[in-house]
Amino acid sequence: MQDYFLEVQDLKKYFLAGRPSMFNRAVEQVHAVDGVSLQLRRGEVVAIVGESGCGKSTLALTLMGLEEPTDGKIIFESKEITHANEHDRKLLRQRIQMVFQDPYESLNPTQTIGEIVGEPLDVHGLIHSKSERELKVVKALEDAGLKPAETYMHRFPHQLSGGQRQRVVIAGALVLEPHLLIADEPVSMLDVSIRAEILNLLADLRRTRQISIILITHDLGTVGYFADRIAVMYLGRIVEIGPTHEVLTNPQHPYTKALLSVVPVPNPRLRRERVILQGETPNPIHLPSGCRFHPRCPIVVERCKVEDPAYVETGESHQTACWMVGT
Repeated sequence: MQDYFLEVQDLKKYFLAGRPSMFNRAVEQVHAVDGVSLQLRRGEVVAIVGESGCGKSTLALTLMGLEEPTDGKIIFESKEITHANEHDRKLLRQRIQMVFQDPYESLNPTQTIGEIVGEPLDVHGLIHSKSERELKVVKALEDAGLKPAETYMHRFPHQLSGGQRQRVVIAGALVLEPHLLIADEPVSMLDVSIRAEILNLLADLRRTRQISIILITHDLGTVGYFADRIAVMYLGRIVEIGPTHEVLTNPQHPYTKALLSVVPVPNPRLRRERVILQGETPNPIHLPSGCRFHPRCPIVVERCKVEDPAYVETGESHQTACWMVGT
């Protein structure tokens, strides 16, 4: 039996679409996350990929406790935290931290970098002296690649580059010495030249601090050398999950194949034939019957329109939700 660090069981998060009225008491729901199950081992990196609007960020916010789950379970370090109270949630913040997409919005422009990174220590009451606070802030900044830390401590966010701002955000998460880091599109707002540096930083932190990482991204091209496993999401569900090498070299679900077909490849001989999906992603309020990918699937059959596919094992730890695998 696997010793999982985090277990997500059939997690659901629905949002109300409008409000009930005297003329319409039935309120429709947006199925943002609709039955996600996921496991994470200590020190492991799992990348969750998919198009915009597939539910990746909502899943991250729900795992963080920033959104209340509609149904399902979240078990972290052998303790269920699905509906943790405010006191327990604050304690969890010390062990689960999040890096948001936009470093420009994540930092208070009126605070110095030292104040920003040290604020979590003040909130959680984890320091007993000014010198202890400074030591922890310096270590977090330098672990995030801002060396020497004294150069940055008294600057303001507007005096830093985009990459440096994202490193400050990471330092603010590291200062609490978390066990799990949820990174929501941490490089999408950065120049291409800086993206590899931030991903390399996360890889180093994973190795040196043994931090488990959930990486949320829409770009399959950025996760190949970084993640241990990849989970592909579509319309609120994971449709394929497996070891990174398996998913990238032998994708099984037609949606995964379509995503991979448009990833730029330097060697022309290794390029795949592009798969351009037809139509738009279905409305998450009115989900299609059967397989929810069938309105856009290039290999759809009648069975897909009426039956919701279960996971199929295609290799060791590699699963996909598609009837057509192997046909």
